[in-house]
Amino acid sequence: MEPLSHRGLARLSWIDTLYSNFNYGAEDYDAEGNEEPKVLPEGSETMPYIDESPTMSPQLSTRSQESGDGVSPTPTDGLGTGGERDAGKGLEMRKLVLSGFLASEEIYINQLEALLLPMKPLKATATTSQPVLTIQQIETIFYKIQDIYEIHKEFYDSLCPKVQQWDSKVTLGHLFQKLASQLGVYKAFVDNYKVALETAEKCSQSNNQFQKISEELKVKGPKDSKENHTSVTMEALLYKPIDRVTRSTLVLHDLLKHTPADHPDYPLLQDALRISQNFLSSINEDIDPRRTAVTTPKGETRQLVKDGFLVELSEGSRKLRHVFLFTDVLLCAKLKKTAVGKHQQYDCKWYVPLADLVFPAPEESEPCPQVHTIPDHELEDMKMKISAIKSEVQKEKAGKGQSRAIERLKKKMFENEFWLLLNSPTIPFRIHNRNGKSYLFLLSSDYERSEWREAIQKLQKKDLQAFVLSSVELQVLTGSCFKLRTVHNIPVTSNKDDDESPGLYGFLHVIVHSAKGFKQSANLYCTLEVDSFGYFVSKAKTRVFRDTTEPQWNEEFEIELEGSQSLRILCYEKCYDKTKLNKDNNEIVDKIMGKGQVQLDPQAVPTKNWHMDVIEMNGIKVEFSMKFTSRDMSLKRTPSKKQTGVFGVKISVVTKRERSKVPYIVRQCVEEVEKRGIEEVGIYRISGVATDIQALKAAFDANNKDVLVMLSDMDINAIAGTLKLYFRELPEPLLTDRLYPAFMEGIALSDPAAKENCMMHLLRSLPDPNLITFLFLLEHLKRVAEKEPINKMSLHNLATVFGPTLLRPSEVESKGHLTLASDIWSHDVMAQVQVLLYYLQHPPISFAELKRNTLYFSTDV
Repeated sequence: MEPLSHRGLARLSWIDTLYSNFNYGAEDYDAEGNEEPKVLPEGSETMPYIDESPTMSPQLSTRSQESGDGVSPTPTDGLGTGGERDAGKGLEMRKLVLSGFLASEEIYINQLEALLLPMKPLKATATTSQPVLTIQQIETIFYKIQDIYEIHKEFYDSLCPKVQQWDSKVTLGHLFQKLASQLGVYKAFVDNYKVALETAEKCSQSNNQFQKISEELKVKGPKDSKENHTSVTMEALLYKPIDRVTRSTLVLHDLLKHTPADHPDYPLLQDALRISQNFLSSINEDIDPRRTAVTTPKGETRQLVKDGFLVELSEGSRKLRHVFLFTDVLLCAKLKKTAVGKHQQYDCKWYVPLADLVFPAPEESEPCPQVHTIPDHELEDMKMKISAIKSEVQKEKAGKGQSRAIERLKKKMFENEFWLLLNSPTIPFRIHNRNGKSYLFLLSSDYERSEWREAIQKLQKKDLQAFVLSSVELQVLTGSCFKLRTVHNIPVTSNKDDDESPGLYGFLHVIVHSAKGFKQSANLYCTLEVDSFGYFVSKAKTRVFRDTTEPQWNEEFEIELEGSQSLRILCYEKCYDKTKLNKDNNEIVDKIMGKGQVQLDPQAVPTKNWHMDVIEMNGIKVEFSMKFTSRDMSLKRTPSKKQTGVFGVKISVVTKRERSKVPYIVRQCVEEVEKRGIEEVGIYRISGVATDIQALKAAFDANNKDVLVMLSDMDINAIAGTLKLYFRELPEPLLTDRLYPAFMEGIALSDPAAKENCMMHLLRSLPDPNLITFLFLLEHLKRVAEKEPINKMSLHNLATVFGPTLLRPSEVESKGHLTLASDIWSHDVMAQVQVLLYYLQHPPISFAELKRNTLYFSTDV
């Protein structure tokens, strides 16, 4: 679009010639006075950067009216100073700034009108049998445009008469103040901007009618312009509101510059500027298209689209890499070690042009090189160490400890977290260069793998050329990585500022209800991931709902949170084709249909009532509910008021009533798990469906005759969950409140003989029903651990699951123990896990032998 001259506005004789081409907010003016169209470059996926820096008065240009090129910025200071010396001319400057802004506001309103024009007919067809777009797509693409249009139309209608009837007493600060106060609507627009663009692009690809509409929208010319209208694409128009916020802020700078401090407008304009700048700071993605664009020596523009830290398997060992995805190339780098004070730089390890990059089909990929995996118990031990250090840091701070001691602890915590980050990922992500080499990354989350794959595949839809970078080009590109990177810190929690949210500790209860939006029937399931110690882990999985477009799972899960801040939901189509085996990990690859993420804000996550929500992913809507239980609440054992049934009733009462040595519920659940769940991956770790667990609980409590039939039909994770729930709801722990302090002291003994003596004596001190049941469960858990190569449940994993369940004191006993959420995790829970692990690793213990053995001398308990 041609730059806007101020036609139709009062001409100002002395300055008219200088300013005849001054374009406030016109199409090709950017914040630095450069002629640069601010439509995002093709193929860019970055959020536009919004410039919040104060600027000079707008640059002046002496553009030749005929040629339309040759810009030479002219400094304004002399003019400004001359203008300020003359009060009348100062007022004229003020009017001039406003006139230019008003003219650009008119253009902006016309652009918004052009964007809104197709919305009504599209909505009208949405309810017919042949819709162009769905209502959801329309609402996503045109999100908040109507609101923005109404705000600016009202502003323009109020400002226009004031500028036209100009005199020294005119006040308009209140109009700018009101405009600034309505900026919240722009926040919503900016948050949705990327999705709006993606939706518009997808709809264009799948619908010719919409493609024609979006490629040629008609924008009216200014009232006094000879041009009737200009053709603009929808993508370009959707960018206008983002561009506009910066323009309004620039105008406020210049108005203040030419408004006397004693003018009634001055404080109002100052307030409007403060609001605008705060707003810009809050939404600034810090990704400036001008800064993220790298120009190669051949003059091509490269945009940084995505970057992040990934673990690469290189020469048989794990290496942390910073990976950069540009519009046409994937570059893998590592930070060079530099001397103190020297500017840090990246060292390029390898790069693959996107035109040459392929993802091998799982069954085609080469067998994975032997990767050294760290046993789960070592990872869990490291988590406990980190939690213990966190507690020490908090105690040091609370006691106003020395900053040197805190720094030392933080350094240790960083080292441990870095180790965890490097050693925990196991999900393979292979990149192959069609001209040669393959590269293998290990990720901790399927969500992350999917994000990288999708970002690369989206860029590969463009017409990309293969190329080889010269050493100079590679040096320039790698050199740009440091200033371009958007992910600055390795994702470990010790990198966070003290005032950042520590995340949630406790239990998140999630019900996955249903999903809609599938185009054809499929076998569908969902998984849930939460972040833990800087990386994401999969925590729960729904059952597969067969051959449907509208799965109804209605499954509840209890997920343990360890300082978590995000919940991710992934929806998959189950693949039953055995030929689709991934050679990297011998697992059949299921197709991700959609994925989404919700923030777990400690202030916003409900703690008492269920909160229902919908997460949207690639046109699919998954309905779910969640609530949160803090760790101290979940640590309470509440004795049952009833003495019928088995849950919440003392184990001695139940065994006496049943005339059994081990409660019926324990025997039946163990038998069922050993019959068909002993090879189930993650048995006892993966949550069962809460509604199934409650049904089993009710059946055992009512002594229902059909309980055995229910057990044989029920999902095995629900049976495992029922057994855990039984022990968790005992009015006092299986290993008793009375002996709890002694167990804590016994496990802390260093001398093996003393520890053995104490730990065996404590077992003998348990009431018989407790001891017999404990030994019965112990042997079962050992049998489960024998299948660790298949079920991935080691003795340590089982101790982590059952330790707190069997030892955690009841409410009365635990009152004195509860301090910080992370404290509970690191000290009490660590010891509870260690106690159970001690007995699990011990040679078989027989009840008769234990009772008969009097070699152990007695200790006070």
